[in-house]
Amino acid sequence: MKKNTFKHSPLPYLLIAPQMVIIAVFFVWPAIQSVNLSFYLEDPFGLSSTFVGLQNYRETLTNDFYYRSVRFTAIFSTLVTFFSLAIALLLAVKADNIIRARSTYKILIIWPYAVAPAVAGLLAVFLFDSHVGPLYALFNQLWAFDHKLDPFDASLAVILVAVWKQVSVNFVYFMAGLQSIPQAVKEASTIDCQSGFKRFWTITFPLLAPTTFFLLVINITYAFFETFAIIDTLTRGRPGGETTTLVYKVYQDGFLGADLGGSSAQSVILMVFVMILTVIQFRFIEKKIHY
Repeated sequence: MKKNTFKHSPLPYLLIAPQMVIIAVFFVWPAIQSVNLSFYLEDPFGLSSTFVGLQNYRETLTNDFYYRSVRFTAIFSTLVTFFSLAIALLLAVKADNIIRARSTYKILIIWPYAVAPAVAGLLAVFLFDSHVGPLYALFNQLWAFDHKLDPFDASLAVILVAVWKQVSVNFVYFMAGLQSIPQAVKEASTIDCQSGFKRFWTITFPLLAPTTFFLLVINITYAFFETFAIIDTLTRGRPGGETTTLVYKVYQDGFLGADLGGSSAQSVILMVFVMILTVIQFRFIEKKIHY
C-alpha cells in the first residue's frame, strides 16, 4: 500500500519557536543548573566548588527546620486553596443571582486581582500594625493577637492575605463557568428541583467541575510559589521560621545564607514533589471530571 505523506508548512514551528526559546532559557536551563549545583559545595563568593555527591540532600532531609517548612507549606497550601475556592464560589453564585447592580458587585470583587502580591503584603503590614492596624485591633478584641510573636497568629495573618489576594481570580473563572451554563438547563433544573441548595450540588456544581479542577491546579501552584512576596513583606518567615514555606526557605538558605548547594538540593526536592503532586492531580482527580 502506498503511503501518502502531506507536506507541512514550517509556519507553526516558527510561531512557537520564541515561546520554546523562552522556556528553554528561563525554565529548562536553570533547572539543569540547579540539579548540577545540588551535588557541589559552593564557595559563598562563587570562586570554587567541591563535589560532595548527595551530602546536600542528606543534610536537607535530616534538618528539623526543613520538615517544619514542609509541615507549614502543606497546611498553608491546603487552607489557602480550600478557602480561596470556597469563598470565590460562594461569591460567584451570589453575584450571579443578583439582578440589580450586578456589574458593581463584580468589579468590587475583581479589584484585588490588580494588586501585586508584594503590594498586598505591604497593605497587610499596615492592616496588622500594632498601632494603627484595624485587623490587629479587631483580633485583639477576641484574643491576645500578636503576629510578630505567636506562630498561630502569624500563620493566620499570612493565610488571610493570601486568600484575599486569590479570591478575585477564582471569582472571575467561576462567574464565567456559571454564565456558560445554558439557560434552558437552569430553567429545567428549577422545575425538577425546588430546593436551591440541592439544585446547586446536583446540577450546577457538577457542570462547574472542569472549572473547579483547573482552579484547583492553579491555586495549589499559587500557594506554593506566588505567595513568596506576601510572606517576605509580612512575616519574613518569622517567628522562629514558623511561617516559612519551602520556596521561601530556598531563598533564605540560598540568597541570605549563601548556601547555594543546599538551596539547590531543596529546589530539586521541591521540583520532584510538585511533579508528583501534578501527576496525582491529573491521574486520579481529572478522571472524575466530565467535560
